Amino acid sequence: MPATIKDLAKYCGLSVSTVSKALNGYSDISEETRKAVQDAVRFLDYHPNSHARALKKGRSYNLGVLFSDESQSGLTHPFFSHVLESFKKTAENAGYDITFISHRLGQDRFTFLDHCRYREVDGVCVACIKFDDDEVLRLIHSDLPLVTIDNVFDDRVCVASDNEGGMRSLVEYVFAQGHRKVAYIHGQPSAVTDLRVSAFFRTASRLGLQVPDEYIAQCDYTNPQGAYEATKKLLQLPERPTCILVCDDSAVTGAMRAAQKAGVRVPEDLSLAGFDGIPQMQNFYPRLTTVFQDAQAIGRESAIQLIRQIEGTDEAGQKLFTVPCSLIPGQTVAPCSL
Repeated sequence: MPATIKDLAKYCGLSVSTVSKALNGYSDISEETRKAVQDAVRFLDYHPNSHARALKKGRSYNLGVLFSDESQSGLTHPFFSHVLESFKKTAENAGYDITFISHRLGQDRFTFLDHCRYREVDGVCVACIKFDDDEVLRLIHSDLPLVTIDNVFDDRVCVASDNEGGMRSLVEYVFAQGHRKVAYIHGQPSAVTDLRVSAFFRTASRLGLQVPDEYIAQCDYTNPQGAYEATKKLLQLPERPTCILVCDDSAVTGAMRAAQKAGVRVPEDLSLAGFDGIPQMQNFYPRLTTVFQDAQAIGRESAIQLIRQIEGTDEAGQKLFTVPCSLIPGQTVAPCSL
């Protein structure tokens, strides 16, 4: 049978209340006693009963995660998989489990909020989903502690990458490399896309960079085929761009394939840049020029802020936590003398 707290107390020669205080970090327990209890925990392979803890604390110690991207990539998503892994590690280190929220449990269909209630989650993190969906909005406007990633709502905590700053630095960089014919293949409409597109045009205007309408294209995020088709059309223009900014690192692979098929060399004839800073893409040759988003920091901060809400230690007033981006100058953007 699994060891109980009574077994720990008997092994240590202490009362159950003293052992409980040692396990929960009470300050009136000596370091010697605390060490003795921890040694007993390891020796007896003791694991606390989650149901008992939930009853005692009035919490389930379970965090919901609502994540559903357009391509249904789930935990294989090239960027958000790193965000979610960091969220998971941070939550587990704080003693919380993770439950993914969905519409289904066996044959039963739930709304997102009903699934959260059914699983008795203490709070939920919402990422990479259609934030204007009625069911998502119902969850957003519920009384559950909640954190969103990259989408701001009134009176809700949001952890966001500095998409505007990242795009600004990228446009400034290619401009400094001499590029004046810069095209942009942006992602599908979303709050993130709106921020990046507006930053692209504002920075271009400030630099005096003319951007013809035909230089703006769209494809789904993490969709190399969509980027391939968009790049193919851009390269067929009578006055084709010398540099193309692509919505994310994964999609850049499609743009590279389109250039190769058209006999256009990267970066000698065409410069390309992405967004995300996915580590795997930095192993390709030529090494990708991109904007690094700190997925680890985004996931970690999201878990911290959600747990602070649950435990009542959040800072009143602060709702937006912005994680800085940084430029990675690779080898896919070359100086342009045109």
